[in-house]
Amino acid sequence: MHVFPIFVLNITPISNIMRQRNIIALVLAVLVLLPSHVWAQFNWPYTIQDGTIVTEVPVRPGGQQSALGLAVEKIPVVRVAFVGLGMRGPDAVERWTHIPGIEVKALCDHERDRAEACQEILRKASMPAADVYYGEDGYKDLCRRNDIDLVYIATDWLHHYLIAREALEHGHHVAIEVPSAMNMTEIWSLINLSESKRLHVMMLENCCYDFFELNSLYMAQRGLLGEVIYVQGAYRHELSPYWDEYWKRGADDKLGWRLDYNSKFRGDVYPTHGLGPIAQVLNLHRGDRMRTLVAMDTRSFNGQELFKARTGEYCPDFKNGDHTTTLISTEKGKVIEIHHNVMTPQPYNRMYQLTGTKGFVNKYPVEGFALATEVMKKAGVNVSKDYTGHSYLNKEDTEALLQRFTSPLVKRYGEEAKEVGGHGGMDFIMDSRLVYCLQNGLPLDIDVYDLAEWCCLAELGSLSMNNGNKPVQVPDFTRGEWSRFRGYRHAWAKPEDEAATRAAAMEFTKQLKAKGAKYWEKAAGAAD
Repeated sequence: MHVFPIFVLNITPISNIMRQRNIIALVLAVLVLLPSHVWAQFNWPYTIQDGTIVTEVPVRPGGQQSALGLAVEKIPVVRVAFVGLGMRGPDAVERWTHIPGIEVKALCDHERDRAEACQEILRKASMPAADVYYGEDGYKDLCRRNDIDLVYIATDWLHHYLIAREALEHGHHVAIEVPSAMNMTEIWSLINLSESKRLHVMMLENCCYDFFELNSLYMAQRGLLGEVIYVQGAYRHELSPYWDEYWKRGADDKLGWRLDYNSKFRGDVYPTHGLGPIAQVLNLHRGDRMRTLVAMDTRSFNGQELFKARTGEYCPDFKNGDHTTTLISTEKGKVIEIHHNVMTPQPYNRMYQLTGTKGFVNKYPVEGFALATEVMKKAGVNVSKDYTGHSYLNKEDTEALLQRFTSPLVKRYGEEAKEVGGHGGMDFIMDSRLVYCLQNGLPLDIDVYDLAEWCCLAELGSLSMNNGNKPVQVPDFTRGEWSRFRGYRHAWAKPEDEAATRAAAMEFTKQLKAKGAKYWEKAAGAAD
């Protein structure tokens, strides 16, 4: 196994800054060429300055531009290839068959039978069969095609970056399951690829499209909560029903990829479900940015026991603690609190709590909104009783509030999303928005800098904990442009343009389904 030293420099003379930056650029370039398993290393160079850990920010290469607000030419028909068809991939294929103006061109998985099985999904939707790729390097052959617009990646974590890099280098947009990058090396590489290739890199953070989160975001954007000053998010999900479901490399692999990863790496390795939705509320890199984080964890209790139960061997150095907590301060004086725990018994909990100067929102364990009567009345919401903000609204007044503050995304996609499904419908809203933005030539809801900010907690938190819980300076992944935009917003096309785009998409899908029906009828005849 390749082992790389972590660069620690306690003093950084001004005269050495340019030299250090050149070293960082060289390190990044060299790491890109290394074997795939090296990419899982936490090895990004850092210094300790006045008690704070500071990671290096590579200089943006000459001629390369920011990807903030990136929009590309309209893609009237989104030709998609799916890579990773184990746990989440097949559901994604099924959801996409409900979206007008798409064509599934390719299906890829390490195991051939899993890719082939998804043809049945296309058959039921009367869509033509897709080409199948399989094996360790099947995705590489897929990415060489020139008739694919988007590669949709739903593999194990260690392959997220590798497949995304291959797709981007061959000119394809990418949508990557969470977490999309496992370390700072991958993060900075994806940023540079998105910027230099002018291609979208979207992390598939479905929790940003949960009905409750969307409605709460809309309330915050409309000023109902005042200034949101403290937010909480989490992934607290005891995974004992799922450990057997994670892909394993043969009979000798007793752990599966996810438990194996937790045994080798310390930190919040799955932060995005909790962080993503609240980051949008705080307008991160759209007027504010994460500045400093501190992380701490328990030692491994249940993790070690789980390792022993599955392998018969005791693991004294099981890296990830059972519970990890990260605190983050922002440039504008806000505070973020994030938790990760997949080991101990507890009800599923993403927390999602917003504390504002005029209102309070909480999703787990009890959904509720706390607002004073005068705030509600000013917002045009009539209430059945007086409130001071010290208690949740009753059911009647909550419904009145939601009638007034339903997210435009929920209005547009909500009913169909409930029918199609995918974690209650949020997966379908996520996929529909991705296609909508591509078809209409708009910036995506989630960009490569969101990916960077939400995924960096793993390695940066590890740095904090491995150095006695020292504060870590969160790098400005936009490289100086975090305040260029004011406020997070979902992009929409002009109504007339949107209508024309949708009509063309519907017509394409009608013709595609007619073609697909003939294809499967012929295939059935040949089988007889």
